[in-house]
Amino acid sequence: MTRTEREAVQPLEPLEPLEPLEPLEPLEPLERLQSVERPESVQPLERLQPLEPLESREPLTPLTRPARLRPGARVAVAAPSGPVPEEQLRTGLDILRGWDLDPVATPHALDRHPAFRYLAGTDEDRARDLQAAWCDPDVSAVIAARGGYGAQRVVDHLDWDAMRAAGPKVFVGFSDATALHEAFARRLGLATLHGPMTGAVAFVKDAGTQEALRATLMDPGSALVLGRDTARPLVPGRARGVTAGGCLSLLTAGLGTPDARTSLRGALLLLEDVGEEPYRIDRMLTQLLRAGVLDGVAGVALGSWEGCGPYEAVREVLRDRLGGLGVPVVENLGFGHVTPALTVPLGVPAVLDADAGTLTLEEPALR
Repeated sequence: MTRTEREAVQPLEPLEPLEPLEPLEPLEPLERLQSVERPESVQPLERLQPLEPLESREPLTPLTRPARLRPGARVAVAAPSGPVPEEQLRTGLDILRGWDLDPVATPHALDRHPAFRYLAGTDEDRARDLQAAWCDPDVSAVIAARGGYGAQRVVDHLDWDAMRAAGPKVFVGFSDATALHEAFARRLGLATLHGPMTGAVAFVKDAGTQEALRATLMDPGSALVLGRDTARPLVPGRARGVTAGGCLSLLTAGLGTPDARTSLRGALLLLEDVGEEPYRIDRMLTQLLRAGVLDGVAGVALGSWEGCGPYEAVREVLRDRLGGLGVPVVENLGFGHVTPALTVPLGVPAVLDADAGTLTLEEPALR
């Protein structure tokens, strides 16, 4: 920089001094703040109760068993889920008559929802049929006509106090009826039967499936050891517990609802499904695991996985997701969407022997 350039640069003006900051008021002591009166409109927060540790959850206990059916017993067949083909329903009713039972179809059993054709009538009519049949003193058992979808939509329309007052009765169904099995267990403390439905093809066309249900309903002492030749140990071992479960997708869909179990500690868990690809089975089992529902489960009995893709792929998912539980797991026990299909009681004490491929009831399914 030249001398001329330096002379052209103007000196900086001095900055004005900053005004001094006023001293801050001292904070009031905490004790004094706690003594300050709060407005009446402000309510103190309630102290949160600590969550119950998972380890302290009680194991499942056996549920109330209804009475076995005697010759002449009236059986109501209701359709809480999907629509029922009339000819199949009539054939199923004839089979029950052949057992010397008195079957009747509920008034809306053959209905179809006016807008949602996958439902057997409106939610209100389906619920009304089920409740009226259950509360009828002349009815000893209610059997679902078929599965599909819709039972979840019915549960909250039922008067569970009235159904409890009607006393324990037999309920039979599977697949979508899993939602009702869980509701009967949670709301009525009632053991139910995971078994075939009267208007379903598997029941009307398969003698083995029919006989398994007949024996359980009318001669339950003859149906204490359950299993098929197809059963194999996925994880070997032997365990005692109380039977619970059903269709995997329905158990998962029920999470967060009033009827969902938060724990299956001490359960012999039955699982099966239909039409679910291996990655979906993986997702649903993972959800149950992450939710803590399977913590403390005593053992797992696996039924059929029809339409779920190559069974080898399904088996690998089942082994991966359930093997870490450290409990016996048996596969292909013989219940679910398969023929012949076993009838398996839910809510009764039993022993699972994965190596022998058997589920042995410690008491008959029905009194």
